[in-house]
Amino acid sequence: MTSTRSLWLAGGLIVGLVIGLNVAGVWPQIPVHAVATHGQDNFAIATGPLDDNVEAIFVLDSVTGELKGASMNVQSRRFNTWWEHNVSRDITVGGSKNPSYRIVTGYTALRQVPAAGQLGRTVLYVAEATSGQVVAYGVPWVTGRYTSPIPLRQNLLLLDRWQFRTIPVRDQQP
Repeated sequence: MTSTRSLWLAGGLIVGLVIGLNVAGVWPQIPVHAVATHGQDNFAIATGPLDDNVEAIFVLDSVTGELKGASMNVQSRRFNTWWEHNVSRDITVGGSKNPSYRIVTGYTALRQVPAAGQLGRTVLYVAEATSGQVVAYGVPWVTGRYTSPIPLRQNLLLLDRWQFRTIPVRDQQP
């Protein structure tokens, strides 16, 4: 009976210690980065972090090729930074009249080069299925921008491209 009580006491102390360390903030914390992406028909939407304090939302219109993004000012609670770029300038779809774009975001810590402009932590990847191409875009961002009351419009920065399919897919005729 004494050994059972000792076992319960030891177990309770360990559980209490783990809970206490978590509450006190001493236990190592692992940062979690979550993004969301959704696409349907001629429209895709994705989110991605710019820094530790704010994220951006990006919308891709497959009909026009327009990729637009925005982030909120944390003080005014309104969008005040915007980006845009037409991906059809960077992805050649050949004779296809119906490009099939997809978008996802990636989390990265690109080397910051002040002379070339600083970038946020999100990289936007846009793929086009019929041509088999992917392009990567950087998001111009300076940490602390999320509190600035001055509205700002910028262009997304083309970083690189990749040909993931070498045989083009033709549009299917009905």
